[in-house]
Amino acid sequence: MTPASDAPAPDGRSWRFSRRRAAEGFRAALAPIAACSVALGGLTTWVSTGNAGSPARIEVGDGRVLLPYGDVRDTAAFFRITNSGGAEDRLLKVTSPAVAGGTVLSRHRMINKTAAASGAVDSAPIPARTVVAMSPFGLDVTMRAGRGWEEGTYVPFTLYFERSGRIEVQARVVRPGTGA
Repeated sequence: MTPASDAPAPDGRSWRFSRRRAAEGFRAALAPIAACSVALGGLTTWVSTGNAGSPARIEVGDGRVLLPYGDVRDTAAFFRITNSGGAEDRLLKVTSPAVAGGTVLSRHRMINKTAAASGAVDSAPIPARTVVAMSPFGLDVTMRAGRGWEEGTYVPFTLYFERSGRIEVQARVVRPGTGA
């Protein structure tokens, strides 16, 4: 049996080492090696800046509920949600034991300069390293106010996140337009 290096090539000639073949082999290997080097450099930078595997870190604060006027019981709650982590999270729902009819996560948007629309949403993204400030002009939690709510009292809420689990917070009842 002949060694593999002495085996005849398909055209009947024996394979022989040459500078030309070595150069062709080197050029063929250069692209995958360069791609791996660039990927390794990018991953090294990502890890060294502390972003690799950094989970979402959610904090919820500045909770407030608007005090409804007169016989109207419909109102809304707003929170400031901070994600200081390196991964996106998602707000799935908001509940409160003080709200009998339940709560709805909703989003308001302007249709044109004089009209707006509101609708329930299944969830809301909380991007990495951002603050989502709920407001009457964007994301909020709509509900029917409980009996006996007064300005300055607190209402308990639980916010449920896809990755961060549940977070319990208090929202202060405020009069609309007070800036509180």
